[in-house]
Amino acid sequence: MRLLLRGGPVHAAGAPGADAMLVVDGRIAWIGPSSGAAVHADDADVVVELDGALVAPAFVDAHVHHTMTGLTLLGLDLRGVPSREALLDAVTDQARRTRGRPILGHGWDETAWPDPTLPTRAELDRSSWGSVVYLSRIDVHSAVVSTALLALLPGLADAAGFEPTGRVTGDAHHRVRRHLTEELPGGLREAAQRATRAHAAEQGVVALHEAAGPDINGAEDLRALLALAAAEPGPLVVGYWGRPGRQGVQEARDLGAAGVAGDLFVDGALGSRTAWLHEPYADGPGTGTQYLDVASITETLVAATQAGMQAGFHAIGDAALDAVAEGLRRTMEQCGQPAVRAARHRIEHVTMAGPDVAAVLAEAGAIASVQPLFDATWGAPGGAYGHRLGPARAAGLHDFAGLVRAGVSLALGSDSPVTPIDPWAWVRAAMWHHQPAARLSARAAFAAATRGGWRAAGDDASGLLAVGAPATYAVWAVDELAVQAPDARVANWSTDPRSGTPGLPRLDPGLPAPRCLATVLGGRVLYAADDAEAGAATAAAGRGAGTVGPLGEQGPASGTVAP
Repeated sequence: MRLLLRGGPVHAAGAPGADAMLVVDGRIAWIGPSSGAAVHADDADVVVELDGALVAPAFVDAHVHHTMTGLTLLGLDLRGVPSREALLDAVTDQARRTRGRPILGHGWDETAWPDPTLPTRAELDRSSWGSVVYLSRIDVHSAVVSTALLALLPGLADAAGFEPTGRVTGDAHHRVRRHLTEELPGGLREAAQRATRAHAAEQGVVALHEAAGPDINGAEDLRALLALAAAEPGPLVVGYWGRPGRQGVQEARDLGAAGVAGDLFVDGALGSRTAWLHEPYADGPGTGTQYLDVASITETLVAATQAGMQAGFHAIGDAALDAVAEGLRRTMEQCGQPAVRAARHRIEHVTMAGPDVAAVLAEAGAIASVQPLFDATWGAPGGAYGHRLGPARAAGLHDFAGLVRAGVSLALGSDSPVTPIDPWAWVRAAMWHHQPAARLSARAAFAAATRGGWRAAGDDASGLLAVGAPATYAVWAVDELAVQAPDARVANWSTDPRSGTPGLPRLDPGLPAPRCLATVLGGRVLYAADDAEAGAATAAAGRGAGTVGPLGEQGPASGTVAP
């Protein structure tokens, strides 16, 4: 099947100024100017007039929790709830709708409330009329639960992190999460995972990295997701399994995971005061929670390197990142730097990385899987990070530019449901970091949100629009293209037409984000907008009157992917 798209900018570094693209049998056959497209039009099965829409590489979300994201999309979304009273009211409203079924919610953030006191389980019991209730904090490292849920978990009161008030962190929270995901009815799990995949495709995302693990969602949840992705249309799924040591490597192989990585916890999160720090928190006692020591980290890295498999760790606090860096040093000593670099290990979040940690990550060829919306949500002066750490420490978080300068490859993601699957918002947040010195150019941020995600999964070929490459792209309704960079000298050079730098949508704060018209993976349509404004997308999906489905007739895109 031959499809010609023309009349809109094509974001291809090798074809400056291109506004047309030919796709033959799911691969890009030509990119160039519309003036040169006439020779292809006569032979094309379908010609799509883009009407100014942008064609660009599609996005990859490098850190997702499918089931919890879907439950948030389908259930009780508490993001933005302004107070504990409003949270309890939301529980009551949900209890009326669910009529005794479990109430699963996510997203509360007490740091934004006038009174940060959390609701007790007695209050949850009254608000829910005795239902099973699980409400996770925005960072998913703590939750408040009801008495009915505790009754399903004998012995939970003896677990580390249990509080009689109904707040759970650490091991107690992990046990609750394991129970919920393992005991979910199959239909509800499947519906949640489908909802996540459909939502991602609507956002121009063609691949999702599932950060699974025994303390997150359990093996059965990952098996079900990989089976669903193999059987049904939707974004590709790269599954990771987060259990440490040689046992974890073997389990990852048995599950069909791409690596023993994802949320393999070295520590927790700043919001829940479980990130592992060298110095105590500014607004409370303690230095957080250490889940793995250097010996366990090293054992995992060595076993994975010897098996030719990726390893990776969730590391947020400075103490946690120093432990990972030491593990990488020891692994390079045992296995050799080339073998470690070839494994392309990955670190999730990398929140408090200083120059020394960045240098080790670069030496080891490790990928930093980062979430720019963390800074946009909590990094402003006086925000949650400042409360937890104090202004001086908070000012150094998420130094994206510092990582890039050190030679570390970035992959952007959401950690959904912690922050939304909203890739243009990730790019904008990386460009407008609260600390100017940490900002990325639009071009660097976009590359990290597209090609960076493929590289993090071991694929160096995908993420670009180039002749011979799979036709994996998204079509966007845009108002204006520009070249934006944090350094005015770079910006001035890049906007010179002679530089050949392709433009991207303007992403100044306050401007509307581009709207996705179509998402295509390997020449197959995953999503097409269904309104009059999206003519290019509906034509590309074969929905326009008198058109032939140029891509959808080849069958749905599906499956899992591993390096």
